[in-house]
Amino acid sequence: MNRLWSRVGIRVASVGLLVAGVIGGVYLGQDQEVQAQSAQATLVVQADAEEMQLLKERHGQHAAARAYQREAEDEAATKAAAEAKVAAGKARTVEKKLIEKKAAEKKAAEGKKDDVGGSGATVPFPGPIPDSCNDFSGNRATGCALMLKAGFKIAQFPCLDKLWKKESGWNHRASNSSSGAYGIPQALPGSKMGSEGSDWKTNPATQIEWGLGYIKGRYGSPCSAWSHSQNVGWY
Repeated sequence: MNRLWSRVGIRVASVGLLVAGVIGGVYLGQDQEVQAQSAQATLVVQADAEEMQLLKERHGQHAAARAYQREAEDEAATKAAAEAKVAAGKARTVEKKLIEKKAAEKKAAEGKKDDVGGSGATVPFPGPIPDSCNDFSGNRATGCALMLKAGFKIAQFPCLDKLWKKESGWNHRASNSSSGAYGIPQALPGSKMGSEGSDWKTNPATQIEWGLGYIKGRYGSPCSAWSHSQNVGWY
């Protein structure tokens, strides 16, 4: 009888241990599953954080690219405005020169039509032309020679050349029908040049000598006269 109970007790103990093992295995499995889920959640959170960081970096790159593009566009606009300003200045300069050229041509044409000097032939210049004036011809060469004779330096001739090119185109018969100005220096009236000679209507040298005397007495030099003409439009 005792042996029977002993066997039953052993079997019961064995079954208890088996049940305990099963229950322990269940709890162990559940714990491993919980741990696995926790690890997976950690990985998901980490992946989300990395993705957010990547998005922030890309957003920063896009913002920097847009800022660079705006800066480049502003720089290009500033450069284009500066180039347009320079081009406009050049256009005004060309237009001014064209107007001056047309005005000189008009005066020259008027001089041919309104010849107050009658039909007298042009008096040629009998004097010598210095070597420093060899680059010029006609009335300009005469003007260069007489300017040096009047005591001015050769450096003054570019100013005299521009001044009388503007006034008459160096045409000794140039006449302004509205004002009465006449000749290379556009004396007003032309009869003033009679103080240098009675042939003032047809002799370029007489006109030039009078013009040089007028410039010397009023402005001191051809360059001073040219500067005044640029500032106010006349001399």
